[in-house]
Amino acid sequence: MSSKRAMRQAQKQAYAKHRSNITNSRFKLKKKFLTKNKEEKKSKN
Repeated sequence: MSSKRAMRQAQKQAYAKHRSNITNSRFKLKKKFLTKNKEEKKSKN
């Protein structure tokens, strides 16, 4: 494999990892907020 191809592949992998980190962290945040909201609703009742 040529070094150019290896570099391009490494960049693609790094970008994919970066994208998945963004979506995962966003999903985790949403999950936290949802659970907080549910707890608040329960305490009001």
